[in-house]
Parts: sequence; C-alpha cells; structure tokens
Amino acid sequence: MKVSTILDQIDLGSFALPKFQRGYVWNRDQVRGLMHSMYRKYPIGSLLVWVTKAEAAEAKGRGDLPPGVVKLLLDGQQRMTTLYGIVRGKPPEFFDGDKRAFTDLYFHLGDEAFEFYAPMKMKDNPLWVNVTELMQIGAGEAIKRVVNVPEWQPSITEYINRLNAIDSIKQAELHIDEVTGEDKSIDVVVEVFNRVNSGGTKLSKGDLALAKLCASWPEAREQMKSKLEKWRGAGFDFRLEWLLRCINTIVTGEALFTALEYVDTAAFKEGLNNAEKAVDKLLNIISSRLGLDHDRVLGSRYSFPVMARYLMERGGSLADHKERDQLLYWYIHTFLWGRYAGSTESVINQDLGLIEEKDGALNRLIGQLRQNRGDLRIDPNDFLGWSSGARFYPLLYMMTRVCKSKDWGSGVELSKELLGSMGNLHVHHIFPKSLLYEYGYSRPDVNAIANFSFLTQETNLKVSNKDPSEYIPKIIKRQPGALESHWMPMDPSLWKIENYLAFLEERRKLLASAANGFLDSLLEGIVPEEEIITSILGRKAELVLGGVASDEEEQILKDCNEWLAQRGLPEGEYMHELADPETGQPLAVLDLAWPAGLQEGLSQPVALLVDEDPAVEEIASNAGYRFYTDAESFRRYVETEVLAISEAVA
Repeated sequence: MKVSTILDQIDLGSFALPKFQRGYVWNRDQVRGLMHSMYRKYPIGSLLVWVTKAEAAEAKGRGDLPPGVVKLLLDGQQRMTTLYGIVRGKPPEFFDGDKRAFTDLYFHLGDEAFEFYAPMKMKDNPLWVNVTELMQIGAGEAIKRVVNVPEWQPSITEYINRLNAIDSIKQAELHIDEVTGEDKSIDVVVEVFNRVNSGGTKLSKGDLALAKLCASWPEAREQMKSKLEKWRGAGFDFRLEWLLRCINTIVTGEALFTALEYVDTAAFKEGLNNAEKAVDKLLNIISSRLGLDHDRVLGSRYSFPVMARYLMERGGSLADHKERDQLLYWYIHTFLWGRYAGSTESVINQDLGLIEEKDGALNRLIGQLRQNRGDLRIDPNDFLGWSSGARFYPLLYMMTRVCKSKDWGSGVELSKELLGSMGNLHVHHIFPKSLLYEYGYSRPDVNAIANFSFLTQETNLKVSNKDPSEYIPKIIKRQPGALESHWMPMDPSLWKIENYLAFLEERRKLLASAANGFLDSLLEGIVPEEEIITSILGRKAELVLGGVASDEEEQILKDCNEWLAQRGLPEGEYMHELADPETGQPLAVLDLAWPAGLQEGLSQPVALLVDEDPAVEEIASNAGYRFYTDAESFRRYVETEVLAISEAVA
C-alpha cells in the first residue's frame, strides 16, 4: 500500500493505533535516518496490523471509530507517525509524544543531507529546502523555484531529480502483514505485538509489561502519565518505566517486570494509587528535610521503588522522626556511592529482600551499604569529583540548605529564602573559571565540586568573575559569618589564584567534616526538627531542560573528553548552561559544549547531546550550536572537519 493511501486511511480512522501501544519515542537522528533511507529507496521494513471490528477496538486519540473494520497498527507506529508528521505538517490524531522530533526537517539540494532547521546555517540559503513544505506543494511547484536561478543551471538537472525523489516518498509502497480471525483476542494480539515489535527503537521490558496490562485496562498509560505530569509540574521529571517499577515493587515485592504478568487490573490500579501516595510522601520528606527540591539534585531515582515498598508495607507512614531520618541516611548514601548504577533490577531485588521482614529492615539496608563500601564515612578525597553531574553535587546542595548557609549578598539563610523555589539558587564558581583558565588550570580542577557554592541569582551576578582575593574581604565586612557558613577556608593566602589547589584541598576537608556531622545526626535521629513545608507538589516549577541523567551518560561524555585530549583538542565544558543573553534566565543545559568551537575562530560552537529532549536540540540550534546526539557521529565530525582544518592551517 502506498504511503499516501495509508496517511489518508489514518485521517479517515480506518487505520489507527491500539491503546496498549506506547507513545512516540523516536529522536531526530531516527527521523533523519528514515527519510534518508526512503530518499535512497532503501527498504524500511513492513507494517503489521490487527484487522478487527471497529466496535470492539480500543484506539488512541479517537472517539467512535467509523463502522466496519479497522486496522490497528502493531508494528510501524514510529515510522508512520514520522511520515504523517512530515507530510501533513502536524501529528496524527493518535499522537502521544513530542512533535518537535519531526518538525522543521530540511534537505540540502547540494549534498543531499537531511537536517533540522538551524538559523545560522540555513537562513537565507535557498539550497536548504523545507521538506514538509515540499511534500505539500509538490515537486512541480518546488521545481519552478529553482529553474530560474542562473547560478544553479550547471546542477539544475540534479536538483530537479532530488526534489522529485523526496516528493515520491509519498508514493512508496509499504508491505503490510495482517493479523486476522475471530480467534484473535486482545490477549493474543498483545502477545503477537510483544513478540514482533522490534522496528526502530526496541521496546523495553517495561513497555512490554505495560502493553499486556493495557490490554485489560486501556487507560493505564494515560493514568500513569497524569501522575508523571503532576510531579513534573513540581520540578521532578520521572519516566514512565520508573513509575511502573515503583508500582511493581509495591504490588509484587519484585523488581523484575515479569512479576506483573499475573497482576490483575484491580490490583494494578490499587498499586498505582499507592505508588502515587508513596512518591508524594517521599518527595515531600526529601524536599523538606534535605532541601533536595528539584530534579537535578534529587539523585538515586531507583531507591524510590525500594522506599515506596518500605513505606506502603507500613501503612503509608513512618513511626517517628528517627525512622524517617535513618531512611534518609540510607537514601543519601545510595546516590553518594552509586548503589543502583549497575545491575539495577538485581540490586533492587536484593534490597527488597532485606526489607521483607519489617523488624530491623533499615539496619539491614544500611549494613548492606557498609558491606559493599567497607566504610560510610566521607573522606575529603571524595570531593575530588568535578562537574554538576558528580554524585557529590547534590550533597553540597543539600548541606547548603539544611545547614542554613547564608547568602553572601543579603545574609539571608538560603533554606528560608529558597524554600520550595529552585529558580533563584545558582551555582557560583568561587574562583572564576576565566581566571583559572588564564592561569593554566585544567578543566577538572576548574569545575571541581570544592570550587562550587550556591547563592541567589542576584548575588551570583554581583560577584561575577571577580578575583576571590578582592571580593572575599568585602563580603567578610558586609556579611560576617556568611563565608564560614559555606565551609570556606578563611586563610587569606588560600584566596590567591596561585594557591587554588591548596584552597581546594582545605575546602574538601571542611566539606567532608560538615557532611559527616550531618549524616551522623541523621543516623542517630538527632537532626533538629523544623516546621515541615507545605507540600512541594503544590508549587509550580519551571524545569531547565537538559542535563546528565545517568552514570552511563556521564561516562560517555568523559570518554569523549579523554579522546579529544589525546588528539590535542580542548575538552568540552560539562553541563554547560545556555542562558537568555538579555535576562540571564537559563534556557537549557548542554551535556558537553564548546561555546567558542573546538578551535576558536575556525569552527562554530558545538555540543554533544546524549539522549536529550528535542527541545534541547532546538534551543542549542537557535543559539548557533552544531550538535551531535551520539559519540560516534561527534567523533566523525572531529576527524573529518576539525582535524582537517588543523592540518590545512598547519
């Protein structure tokens, strides 16, 4: 069947998406890959549909389906959604995802490349053709625009052929396999779906488990997403599979999704409600007691399934503040030492086993951490990590909040000034990056955790990139005690740029001592009681897009920096914040960035964005960045363009 015919049938409702299907998950690389394959007339695989009576079908995004039979798409959703979005210029009615993944796709008539719109690169360059516009006006109209350009005449035949090749994608034939027959119940079809759906992005174990559950409760996915949206609105960005893991541990006491196979709809609904209550309570406890009040400082997401099970097995509440604080003590150490950074499911199952018997459960959890680590004391060298992706970054943020550190400008306790409002808390480099680079310090030293402090935005802007030996004495006079509240070394000789490494060493000692003191007080249940804030879930928080979400992603970025260093190229700036040049408000965080290019003056700003939302890519592009979404393509760029430039200049 032709692509255009399939799109027409989607519009009519005779081609639809079953409710148990997951949403649209493709990224821009996959969209480009599909269009490149179809442009070159490469095979892209067949579609699989379930032919069933419309009155018995549960489809996404529509009310009543047209009478008769309907074809429900089992395999090929990502491909057909992409084609629909590019050809029609809007997502289909059943769409559930981010349409920016396929919006503003362009084609270069010269080098035959598909890329997404980048103003600095494409504006006023007629060789870049909007693919959606071409699909809608047709090749004939598009050809009229190029035939009368004199400088294009030597290549006009090639350009015409290329325009025709893109337009003819609508006429491409796709083979469709059908699942038919009265014996094909929803359970049978879901089993077929689970076995064959492997095109494009592979389904995770969570996707497969949820598909089975949606067979009996089609609204399950939408209900779960509504919970995720509530938490996102409060500043916490969780994934669907994470919530499913929490439900699974509460209902079955197991981490493996296969345990959900025998869970009926009623039990799953109850599990979802209990998971929501548990996560709500845990977020409020962690935010109010530890000050970890937004997504980028939360840490250890996969301790939540264990804590949710622990909480619900006790009726949804903890006995007293001592039990609560010991649970928080365990939670903090899970992110400090990467408890769930490896084999997540097996480690969660191990910890679930430790809390199966209620008496002494917390002691066993903490004991397991001690057994793995040998010692849970924090050493000054633990603060040797660098960048805001390091595990000790949330610890420093937490200490600033709970230990009542004072703002250097206003003298106000940050815990009170910023309670429930992450927007005003900014990372400050005590020794400015520009001065450190001028003096020859390495990037890890410049971005060392021990060089970070948290201040209000106003104070951060006032201090700016001043020399510490100049601005610190002024702060001491204006706000006595404010610097000490941030564990600052008070020896004036350590404020000099040439003594920066000695400063870091001394501050790491102060930080370790303060952290151990606070953690000990949690373990012993003697943290002073504070008034618990109103539920953090009642606020509205604006998330800054982007950032490093996992240890695996962080390792990819570090490997890239090491690879560059071996070739004599500058390392990228880790977790680079893009801000509005007029207001200073953060727009997005780029995983790894070179704001001045890999070779200043010879190459444009570039970034490596691993597993990021298309919105981050759009922001980077609008800021003039050339970006790559995987390490392999980034390295190809470096080898073919940057290193080639070096050789040419040499």
